[in-house]
Amino acid sequence: MTAFSRRRFLAIAAAAAAATPAGAADPAPLYQWRGVALGADAAITLAHPQAESIVARARDEIARLERIFSLHHPESALVRLNRAGALDNPPFELLECLGLCGAVHAATGGRFDPTIQPLWALYAEHYAKGGGPSGPNRDALSEARARTGWNGVRMDAASIRLRTGMALSLNGVAQGYIADRVAALLRADGLENVLVNTGEHHALGGQPQGGAWPITLDDGRALHRDAVMLENAALASSAPHGITFDQDQRASHILDPRTGRPAPAGWRLISVVAPRAGLADALSTAFCLMDRPAIDAALAEFPRARLAHLG
Repeated sequence: MTAFSRRRFLAIAAAAAAATPAGAADPAPLYQWRGVALGADAAITLAHPQAESIVARARDEIARLERIFSLHHPESALVRLNRAGALDNPPFELLECLGLCGAVHAATGGRFDPTIQPLWALYAEHYAKGGGPSGPNRDALSEARARTGWNGVRMDAASIRLRTGMALSLNGVAQGYIADRVAALLRADGLENVLVNTGEHHALGGQPQGGAWPITLDDGRALHRDAVMLENAALASSAPHGITFDQDQRASHILDPRTGRPAPAGWRLISVVAPRAGLADALSTAFCLMDRPAIDAALAEFPRARLAHLG
């Protein structure tokens, strides 16, 4: 993997038991689709006679949402917003996701900030060109920071407007948000006992044969012994140094919007369980930049969210 790979270095694997209880009728076999969503490994696991057609609808939904949130699709809603600095008649999903961003930005003291994209682009260019290990120089960093700030985003149902020179990245929330939307689609169809994984997890019910879905956490160096048991809940994780800008793996891909500097080497893996994967995703991203007291204070703003792993 290169330092700039879009594929998540953090791997989260779900193992589903498929044993049939004694005396039970033979169920539909467990079916799992594997693919990619926003550059991350993705999977949908369920047991249903029409599993393939159900997954086909879910994949269509993932593709539709990628055309809203992707920074790599040349005509996605997000790319068009960044290119023009404004977007009229924005998709509801983009507005909803940005509303979530605003709530997490406030709860984390500004550590979660989608306007970080100019800084991210600066670091990517610096290291791609063989720049020094200390990162971009002070002047370049100051100029990029001047083009960030959540207070530069204006939005309502009719439009989204960015202050001149700004750009957004939703990489710290969109994978979770897409998991939520796919889960909502399946729930509306009356489905249950489905695990949606788009880089972050959303579980509808538990395993088809009973019990919660066991999610094994991997920070890229070691598997963690105790699996997170997920049922009617969502899980997201962030590994601050799982992806880095530099080959020496020192410059974390998660940048502090207050300083413009990469996340310190304080935490190796942060996992959050919440009712929505988008919320868990944004919180786990912000927590990479926070100490334990600050994390606890932010969690108090979301009573149904909790830490599943911090270390």
